[in-house]
Amino acid sequence: MKIWVEIDEERLAGNFAALQRVVAGGSGETASETALLAVVKANAYGHGIGACAPVLARAGAEWLGVTDAEEGAAVRAALAAAGIARARQPRILVMSGMMGLASEAELVVAEGLTAVVWDEGHLQLLAAAARRVGAAERVPVHLEIDTGMARQGVACGAGLERVLAGFAARPELRLDGVFTHFASTEVAHAAQTHEQQRRFEGAMAQVRAARAGTPAWVHVGNSSYIDNGAEPGAVAWVRGLAAEMRARSMVRAGLGLYGYLLPIEGASGDDALVRLQVRPVMAWKTRVIGLREVEAGATVGYNGTFVAERGMRLALLPVGYADGMRRELSGSNARAGGWVMVRGQRAVIVGRVSMNLTVVDVSAIGGVAVGDEVVLLGDGVTAEEHALLAGTIAYEIVCGVRVG
Repeated sequence: MKIWVEIDEERLAGNFAALQRVVAGGSGETASETALLAVVKANAYGHGIGACAPVLARAGAEWLGVTDAEEGAAVRAALAAAGIARARQPRILVMSGMMGLASEAELVVAEGLTAVVWDEGHLQLLAAAARRVGAAERVPVHLEIDTGMARQGVACGAGLERVLAGFAARPELRLDGVFTHFASTEVAHAAQTHEQQRRFEGAMAQVRAARAGTPAWVHVGNSSYIDNGAEPGAVAWVRGLAAEMRARSMVRAGLGLYGYLLPIEGASGDDALVRLQVRPVMAWKTRVIGLREVEAGATVGYNGTFVAERGMRLALLPVGYADGMRRELSGSNARAGGWVMVRGQRAVIVGRVSMNLTVVDVSAIGGVAVGDEVVLLGDGVTAEEHALLAGTIAYEIVCGVRVG
């Protein structure tokens, strides 16, 4: 394999524990009273479901979050392959809803997944699937409330009333959870977060008044919601809201599990609760496939954007933007590029990153040979550093990693 990923399982389990400590901290509760849903959607943020899902299950995750039913089935298979019996596996939440396909609803029921719903069409699909599959028990679903993202979820008011009435009309389904997603958790004292909380409180009042059943779970958040120390009562707020429903509270975490967190905008230095406790989990690697000496004046890469100002030794790597190495990391004479780690030292990118090839400067690194291991992401070069140079966020960097 020319490009591969290595996962530090101890770091991944440690990151889960660090997030769970913050969720439980200051309340006097045990870690199990407020659950931490571990998000493994998008192939565990590019880290690999097969490697990460079993580690998180063994670390104590009661819930795993996936993108769709197919990914949920892949998680089931990964957990089974790791020797985790079905009865001991975490529950799996299908976070991005369904595509309106009967086959997807049937997969949710057959694999024992928990679907996210927000309109009557979802309820109809799942109820019909439950009848076709012959589900032995009522199918659990989680209802998403749109409190200000305008993405997924049912709006409060009349729309929510209609969906709640749909539960009462479909005995095949069980309202197992209610949740929302906040848009500005990485902002200290965000007015939008406070407004979304207010709307969610109103929605929960509607749920309590309806005859749709009593949810067992109430959940919100993401990694920044947990990390944002400028909002010290954030977890306590959802805990209290759940208690009013006699439900358990839960907070979701994704990127933080893998060792990265967004900066808290407008926060003081003491307002990040988790950031210093988590460490990057992924090492993305390749090998040197070629070496050459060039003289001063030689051009490197497309359009000759880099011209050697002295004699140089260059290493060729079999990775490019088709593999997730961002083109914005290209290096020219006018702009320093990104870097990789070769023999524990920085080797800067020179010339434009190509589709499947990248050139780096190893002039100052002694003994480099064809076949040497190269760290593209890992100790010495992080997704946050790639993101800063590429003008994006760490989420996009790690999710873009490909292997093969």
